[in-house]
Amino acid sequence: MKIGELARAARCSTETVRFYERAGLLPAPERTDGNYRQYGPQHLERLRFIRNCRSLDMAHDEIRALLGMIDHPARDCGTINHLLDEHIAHVQIRLRELQDLRGQLVRLRKQCQVEQAVDACGIVQGLTRMQTSAGPAHHTHVG
Repeated sequence: MKIGELARAARCSTETVRFYERAGLLPAPERTDGNYRQYGPQHLERLRFIRNCRSLDMAHDEIRALLGMIDHPARDCGTINHLLDEHIAHVQIRLRELQDLRGQLVRLRKQCQVEQAVDACGIVQGLTRMQTSAGPAHHTHVG
C-alpha cells in the first residue's frame, strides 16, 4: 500500500501516518524504486492499534510501552495490566479535575444573569478577580 491507501484504511490522514513514523511508533516502511513508501498489512494493524490507544487518551509513551510488549509476544502481560491500571487511575483524577472545572464555570456563569454592558458583566469581573494559577491544574501519569 502507498501512504494514502494506508491512511484511508486506517481512517486517518497521511500526515498522521508520517507523524507516527517520526514519533517512532510506526516503523519506517520499505521504499519502492521510485522512492514511494510501501506499507504492508503489519503497518495497518499497528496504525490501527496506535489510533485505538489514542482514542483512549493514551500518551505516546504508554503506546510505545505497549508496542514494546507486543513486539515480545511470549512475555507476561502483567506490565500491560499495570499500565492500564495506571491509565484508569489517571482518568479518574482527570474526571475529578473536570468536575471541579465545571463547578468553577457554573459559579462564574451565575455571576451574570442578565445581558448588560460588558464593563458590568459579572463573568468578566469574576475572571478579572480570580487568582491566576501557576500552570495547568491537571496531573499526568506520564513522566
